[in-house]
Amino acid sequence: MNNKPTFKAFRIKEIDGKYHGEIENLCFDTVAPGEVLVKVQYSSLNYKDALSSIGNKGVTRKYPHTPGIDAAGTVEVSESDLFKTGDRVIVTSYDLGMNHPGGFAEYIKVPAAWVVPMPDNMTAKEAMTYGTAGFTAALSVYRLLNNGQKPEMGPIVVTGALGGVGNIACQILNKLGFEVIAANYELAEESEIKRIGATTQIDCSVSDDLSGRPMLKTQWAGAIDVVGGNTLTTMLKGCKPLGNVTTCGNIGSGDLTMTVYPFILRGVSLLGIDSQNCPMEIRRQIWDNLANEWRLDFDPALIKKASLETLQAHIDRMLEKKSKGRVIVKL
Repeated sequence: MNNKPTFKAFRIKEIDGKYHGEIENLCFDTVAPGEVLVKVQYSSLNYKDALSSIGNKGVTRKYPHTPGIDAAGTVEVSESDLFKTGDRVIVTSYDLGMNHPGGFAEYIKVPAAWVVPMPDNMTAKEAMTYGTAGFTAALSVYRLLNNGQKPEMGPIVVTGALGGVGNIACQILNKLGFEVIAANYELAEESEIKRIGATTQIDCSVSDDLSGRPMLKTQWAGAIDVVGGNTLTTMLKGCKPLGNVTTCGNIGSGDLTMTVYPFILRGVSLLGIDSQNCPMEIRRQIWDNLANEWRLDFDPALIKKASLETLQAHIDRMLEKKSKGRVIVKL
C-alpha cells in the first residue's frame, strides 16, 4: 500500500490513439537544487492547454501529461536562493504545461528561473485572470508603445477581440487613451464591444481582405493581431504610415503572403511577440504594469470560473471556438 503524500492533478492520457482527461492523485517528487515547489491557488485555461488535451504533438510530445501553462500561488519548498517558503509567485511560459507538468494541479515543481515574484498589490486570482493571455496582451501593448505608437496617431485594431488575448488588449489600450477597433470573424453584440473598451468593430469582410491587392486604403494606425495568415497581412496592408502591427498567434495560418510595399512605402513595422521566452527583466516589468498603471477592473461577464472537476467542459467549449473572455481554474 502506498502511504506517500499525494496531490490532485488533471491528467491527459492517451489510450488507443484517443486522448481524454481525468483527475489523478500523484506523488510528490524530490525538489532538486535550483527548483521550487509551488502550491497552486489558481491557474487559467489557454488555447495551448486545449491543444495539449487533444494530443497536439506541437505542444506536448509525451503523455500522460498535466496541462496548464499558467499558475499562481505560494512557494512551499525552495531549493533556490531566489525564493523562500511563503513567497507569493506567478509561473507562466517557458515549458510549463507543454512538456513540463503544468498548473492544472495542486502543486507544481519548476526551475526557480521560471518564477516571477507576485507584485505586492496583486492576488493569485487577479494574476490568473490575466494569465498568459493577459501577459501576451500587455507585452503587445508594451511593444507598440516602445516603437513609438501614440493615441493621436489613430485607432488600433485588435483581432480576435473577444478572445483571451484580444479582450485584455482592448481594455489596456482603452485605459491608455487609444481608440480601439474590435475585429472578430462576425459582428458581435454592441454590449460585448463596449464591455471590452472598443469604440467600433469590423468583421472578416474588412479584417480578412481577399482582394489580393498589394496595398489597401489606410484605415487604422496600428494593430494587435492574434490570428496570423491573411488577417495579419490585411492589418499590415491597411496600416497608416509609421504604424506598428504586433503578431502573437497563428490560429488562422502560420503563412504570411504579401509584398514588402507596406514596409518600404509606409514605414509600417511588424513586431513579433514571444511571451514564452520573454526576458525576465521585461517579464517583471509587464506584471508590475498589470498590477499598477495598467490594472483592469474586469467585468464579471468576461470571467468564467472552473475547477479541476469542470475543466473538461471548458476545454471542449474552447476547442469548439465558443469560448469568450477568460476561464480561471481554482485549485
